[in-house]
Order: sequence, then C-alpha cells, then structure tokens
Amino acid sequence: MKRCFSICVSAIVVLGFLLTANASNAPTGFAYRGIKGWCWTPEQYLEEIPHLREFKMNFLMNCYGSMYTSAPGEPWKNEWWKPMTHERKLAYSRVIEACRENGITFCFAFHPQIFSPRPLNPESAADTDLFFQHYAWAQAQGVHWFSVSLDDVSWDQNGASHGGAIHAKFVNTIFSRLRAKDPSAQLIFCPGPYWGDGRDAKSQPYLEALGKDLHPDVYIFWTGDGVTTQHITLAAAESYKSIIRHRLFLWDNYPVNDGTPTLHLGPLTGRDPGLCKVIDGYISNPMATQNELNRLPLATCADYAVDPLTYNPDRSLQESIDRLATTQPQREVLKSLVALYPGFLATGGGTGANPVRDKFKAMLSAGDKKELQTFIQKAKDAATGLARQFPNEFVNARKTVEADIAWMNQQISSRHFSNP
Repeated sequence: MKRCFSICVSAIVVLGFLLTANASNAPTGFAYRGIKGWCWTPEQYLEEIPHLREFKMNFLMNCYGSMYTSAPGEPWKNEWWKPMTHERKLAYSRVIEACRENGITFCFAFHPQIFSPRPLNPESAADTDLFFQHYAWAQAQGVHWFSVSLDDVSWDQNGASHGGAIHAKFVNTIFSRLRAKDPSAQLIFCPGPYWGDGRDAKSQPYLEALGKDLHPDVYIFWTGDGVTTQHITLAAAESYKSIIRHRLFLWDNYPVNDGTPTLHLGPLTGRDPGLCKVIDGYISNPMATQNELNRLPLATCADYAVDPLTYNPDRSLQESIDRLATTQPQREVLKSLVALYPGFLATGGGTGANPVRDKFKAMLSAGDKKELQTFIQKAKDAATGLARQFPNEFVNARKTVEADIAWMNQQISSRHFSNP
C-alpha cells in the first residue's frame, strides 16, 4: 500500500512538473514588441528610443516613407534607385547605434514602388541590384533585421497567383543576399493583400502562391481583420496564417493619423488576447508629427504587447498618464485631451477622423450657440493647460488642438444664431 501511495505521489509530482513546464513555455506576450515611424525624421526616432525601452518594447522599424528623396513639405517622391545621401546615412547610423545602446532591435525598411516615378520591376536584375544597395549599407552598419514592402501597389496585373510568385522570387533574392553575409539575418515582407482572413477570391491565390515559393524563414506583415480596424481577431489571424504558411508580425494601425490634423489618444482596445499564440511580433503605427504625445497611447499598446492576457485598457491609460505627468494639474490636462480625442478605436471612423470637429459639426446643426461656445472653451482650456503645464513638450500636438479651435471659431462666426 505504501509503495502504491509512493507511486501515485511521484506521478502527481511529475504531472505537476510537466504542466508547469508547459505553462512556462506558453507565450504570455509577443516576442517582438515595437513601433515603426510614420515618415518620421531621424530626430523623431532618436527622441522615442529611450521611451521604447521604458515601455519594455524591443523593436524599431523605420518607416519606408522616411527614405523618400523628397524634402519635407514637398509631394512625396520615392527615387529608390538613388544612393542615400551622406547626411541620411550619418543620421541613420546614429539611430542604429542608439537602438543598440538601448537594447532595441533596429529593422531597416524600404519600399521600391510606392510614390515612385519609376517603380521597381521585380523581375529586373538591374533594378534588384540598385534596390539592394540600401540593404547592403544597413547590413554594413550591423543591422540584422530588414523589411521589404510591396503594399498599396498593384500586384495582380497578370493574375494574382503570378503576382505572388513574382514577389516571392524578388524577396527571396534580397533575403539570400542578406544571409550570404549574415546567416542570422531576418526579413519581414509586407505583401499586396496584407489584411483580412486571406480567403477572398482576389487575395487567396496571391497568398497561396507567395507562401508556396517564399523562403520559410521570412516573416509576413499583417494589419489584422482590416487595414484599420476596431477589432483584430484570433480567427482572422489563424485563417490568414494558414493560407500564407509563414510567421506573422502584426502591423497595428493605431494610433496612426496618416499625417492628418487630428489626435488619437485613447488606449488600445479590441485586440484579441490570444493573438500572441499565432503572431510573433507586434508593431504599432504612430501619429505623424505628434510623436511626443504619441507616447500616451503607445504605452498602452506596449502593455498589451507585453502581456495581452492581463491587459486592461483603462488601467493602462491611467498608468500612461501617470508616467508622462508628474503633478495633478498635468494629469488633468492629459485627461482632458483624451476626452477630446479618444481615438478612432473608440469613436469609429478612420485614421483621419477628428472627434472634435465631428462633434462640433453635430452640435452646429442643433444651433445652440452657448453650447458651442462651451465646447470651444473646453478645447481652449486643454490647449492653454498643455502650454502652461508642459511648456517645452507636445508642441505639435498643441498646434493640432489650436488648429481645431481656430476652425471652430471660423465656423461659428459664419453662422447666424437665433439665441445670443
């Protein structure tokens, strides 16, 4: 009887060990957690790298828009075949070094077609050589991670399957050259259809052909159930991955504003906590010029990416506010801004949605001048408070609020109201 009891106890101990081991091996978050810029300058990347480390993020990808040859303020021009200027190389070598010093993996990204007067021909060896020069430079700086994007351009002129096969061959060529110099090199590819479950009639043939021919070590960028979406589901991720048969990075289009004059400051919501089971990396897409105040929602994205199972949006937002503010008046200012600009995940609409202007338009149709003036005053108080409490920070975000105030004043001055 003692021997039987001993065997049972031993079996329970072994079973407990196995369950503990399996639990410890189960993913609690995304292995790679980070951000990409949105046509950011090198200075913006340098400003944000210490904050990525503070938020427990470990990955930074430059925006391929940062590599356009057009000057700031000019229409975008992507002359991908031209060597990078000495000044740009020097600037990005500083970004790469800053990432290294802060324990952040830097990923070098380029797009050879979008906004280009001469889009790359992926079947041209000469074009491939010209394109690869940028990757060769980055690799010489010690970069191990790279990204090639062919999103938002035509990919099915000769049939979706043909497009997928051509893209696979092109990416494989870039990847093989990188691995010839560095066997540990990694590559993320953003394909033509980079969203959805992959099962629509146009996307599936492309994705199947791409997945069949693409090197098995290449990761795929995927934005979720839609390009920008309030909900990203595990079901869509599993479906897309089963068709393309490659590891995924989630390119989460939040709190991105696509360069439009608006802010998205509310916490990340609507992301399935189980996504990290089938996706290796999480990349947040940020606001354009307002990278400083972008830290407010970014910290909530980081909290989700680190531990999706225990992530609480409201708690995360409060902790993010406390991180940026050191006094109660500063906290109140940030809370008032979030109330004005809760983000398109909360309000609906797209990346350019402006909840202040949308709300004002709705109130304007009601014709209550006093109510309109009260709302304008709330925005004025937020802008004034931001200037007073953070005099040397969040300047671009304050300009966005001030532009909305000016727009509202213009709207109200052009209307006739029956009430004073």
